[in-house]
This record gives sequence, C-alpha cells and structure tokens, in this order.
Amino acid sequence: MSDPISELQTETPQPAGELVVVTGMTGAGRSTAAKELEDLGFFVVDNLPPSLLPDVVRLVDDSRGRQQPIAVVVDVRSGSFFDEIGRALAHESTGRMATLVFLDAGDEVLVRRQEAARRPHPLQGSGRLLDGLQRERVVLADLRSIADLVIDTSNLNVHQLTDRIAEAFGTPDTTRLRVTVISFGFKYGIPIDADFIADMRFLPNPHWVPELRPGNGRDNPEVAAYVYSRPGAKEFLDGYVPVLAGVGEGYLREGKRFMRVALGCTGGKHRSVAMAEEIARRLQERGLVATALHRDLGRE
Repeated sequence: MSDPISELQTETPQPAGELVVVTGMTGAGRSTAAKELEDLGFFVVDNLPPSLLPDVVRLVDDSRGRQQPIAVVVDVRSGSFFDEIGRALAHESTGRMATLVFLDAGDEVLVRRQEAARRPHPLQGSGRLLDGLQRERVVLADLRSIADLVIDTSNLNVHQLTDRIAEAFGTPDTTRLRVTVISFGFKYGIPIDADFIADMRFLPNPHWVPELRPGNGRDNPEVAAYVYSRPGAKEFLDGYVPVLAGVGEGYLREGKRFMRVALGCTGGKHRSVAMAEEIARRLQERGLVATALHRDLGRE
C-alpha cells in the first residue's frame, strides 16, 4: 500500500540563477562589465539579439543547470532586434528574474574613449562620432529609463567599474582571491601564464635518495617530510607565503581575483610538488582560496 504522504511530496525545484542584461552607450564600459561578470562565474554572451535570449537561457539550463548565472550584452549593433528586448526580459520568457544594467557616460568622455580606441561609432555613418552618440542616446532613452541599475562611468577607471559590478553581483565566494599554485619541471618548460615563478632546485633532490625516488611530493609523506626538513625550506616558506598574501591583497584592490604561482624543480615530481602543496595549505590558513595543481606529475 502506497504512502499518501510520500505521494504528495515533490522535489523542491532549485532556484534559477541570476540573469543580468548589460547595455548602454558605446564606450561606457560594456566589455569591462562583461569580463568582470565572467570572472564572477557568469555565463556571458556578447552582442546577443534580444529575441534569442530565451533560447540562450534554455540552452544554459539544459547544459549547465538552472543555477548557472547568465549575463548577456545587448547594444545597438543588434539592429531591429533591439525593439524586442522588453518581451525578452519578461520573466515568463526565460523563467528567471532579469536585472537590466545600463552603463552611461558623458558625451565628451565617450568621444575621447572612442577616439583613443580608434573605432567608429556603429551609428556614426558618414557623420561625426558625436552624431553617432547622439543617435544612440535617442535609441536607448526608453531602455535607460527602465534600467534596474544605471552606472555613470564618466569618472570611473577600469578597476572602479569592476568594483561596482562585483559589489552588485558578486558573492563572498566569487569576490575572493583565488590562487593556483602550480608545480612544474624545468625540463618540460616554464609555465607561460604564471604570475610568479620560484625555483626549488636550491633544495636537495629526493631523486638521489633511493628509497624516496619512486614517490612524489604529494602522495608520499616521507618525500614531503624530507623536502620540508632540508636547510632553507622552512625559511623560504616563512618568507614567501606572506609576500604572496600581501600581493594578493593588492590584486584585490586592483580588481584582480586570480593569481598563478609556479614552483619548479628538475622533473616536477618531488621538491616543487611538496612545496606547492605546503604553500597552498598555508594560503588557505590565511583565508585565501588556494589550490595546488601539478602540471608534470606522472610524466616520468
């Protein structure tokens, strides 16, 4: 006999992720806002015709789940589709509550930015840059009036704009510094995307200790203990970790939330691996989101 109470119970649907639509004047910082939203974990689509917004949301829901936040950039390049943005923003068309962000700036500032970028305005035609901006203001006037958030970027630099976006749409997790500590072997090449590189070859190599040679600095405690106990290892860790933490604070002040620290040894198996693990652990103790990755472990 079935349980009537169980039959009445239904699985609670997961709340849909945030949907942010970024628009505004050409040169006001749409690309900067989009990049910041991407860093905050949003799935970002640039230059999207508004009529396609429900389709994008549906595809993201199916591939990444309803919790995935989405941001789309819509501007005058969308042409006749632009008139459809009101219908596209309706909750019933996407199943999500949408936030419309409008970026603006004074005409003189926008002209200066466009001239510095050496790009014509999409509505300029054969006229002046200022003519294109004035036409754009007319097209966007109604949209600006219904925006949930208007940001005047006239007096904001790139870092200040990203701070405003992070303040509006970031979470404690997405606005924290994320540090990736990478071990590597010099004989396989230096990571080209590292912000910092440190050479662990000043430490004795466990490779020359027969009983330690088969192990590695991550999975074998005896290898890690050997590396940490060598002269200079503790002094390096005690000095280097506070430097990284201090730089990380500066990164956050400048709007950067990702830092890649590379540690190298000969083969990327013993010394760099053990030290990367320990540095990641110490950074975590300081409240940073730190992960150790080992690029060349297992290549030998």
